[in-house]
Amino acid sequence: MARHLDDSGQVDSCADLGALVIKGQAHLTAPGTVEVDGRRLTADHIVVATGSEAVIPPIPGLDAVTMWTNRETYTARDLPRRAVIVGGSAAGVETAVFLARFGVQVTVVQRSARLLSREEPTVGDLTQKLLQEMGVQVRTGTSPTRARVDGPDSVLDLEDGTQLRGDVVILATGRAPRTDGLGLAQADVRLGEQGEVVIDEHCRAADGVWVIGDVTAVMPFPHVAKYQGRIVADAILGPAPGGRLRRHPARSVRRPGDRRHRADPSPSRPGRPADRGRADRPRGHPRAAVDLRSDPRGQLRLLADADRRVLIGAWAVAPQAGEWIHQASLAIRAQIPIDTLLDQVAQFPTYTEGYLTALENLPL
Repeated sequence: MARHLDDSGQVDSCADLGALVIKGQAHLTAPGTVEVDGRRLTADHIVVATGSEAVIPPIPGLDAVTMWTNRETYTARDLPRRAVIVGGSAAGVETAVFLARFGVQVTVVQRSARLLSREEPTVGDLTQKLLQEMGVQVRTGTSPTRARVDGPDSVLDLEDGTQLRGDVVILATGRAPRTDGLGLAQADVRLGEQGEVVIDEHCRAADGVWVIGDVTAVMPFPHVAKYQGRIVADAILGPAPGGRLRRHPARSVRRPGDRRHRADPSPSRPGRPADRGRADRPRGHPRAAVDLRSDPRGQLRLLADADRRVLIGAWAVAPQAGEWIHQASLAIRAQIPIDTLLDQVAQFPTYTEGYLTALENLPL
């Protein structure tokens, strides 16, 4: 998924859609004006999506040891034998699992009394138990006070007087909005206490300036950024014919059902088959499923009642379809309005993201 930090595929995709892609250092110079390496650009709408950057804690000696952030971790060609992860939030836990499954000896050090401290206590306790069963050493209630090199080892001295040794120290200590040098004040954009861009419910930061993703510090997850992008696109383009908000393909994955089979990919279907009922309109174009294991193929089709604007049928032939067809089953049984289904925020990357793609292609 990291694509080795190469975005050439995305650049080509944007160009194919008719977008002009300019790479360089950009900053706002006035409302409606952006300068990119001396080139002046003007626009009615400017969307800021600069993301976030890893927070480097002020630990003395940290610059002397072998230190990684998520960027180095997920693009490494050779994994270390031992790794010490600083931070036991979601990023720290995910990194610990990733490395441990590759056979790396992992230690996680967490300042608070338990992992995933923002969640229910039981969630953190269960997560710690599962990590320990995988062979991960977990140290909670303590923090690094100093980093140093001792021979081939990167060493962290902890508050409790102990020390941790590894081949690499991995920082999972959070991320901060990337706003430096953007000239946001020139466009009357305000920053919050954590350096985040302040936005309203439409992701508007100022007249003609919209902001999405981690730089807003609103639940910094890819699926939230995607949702914010949909909000901004709808706000800029305005209502589609008929008064409905425009929807834009999420370019994601596939769907599940009541009938489940053990084939792989597995077929599933809830509700009516697509050949019954004159009021039924089968719509939604199939998309290729993102199968993270192998053979990336799959299809989802939705059947809708155009008058009542609800789903009445669905089928899927895709990996793990029996696990995610239940979303369609519930929507059909509870008669959830299609507009409500369109307003969901799907986790990324998941197969259920594919529902948005199909729903957005229903010509209702």
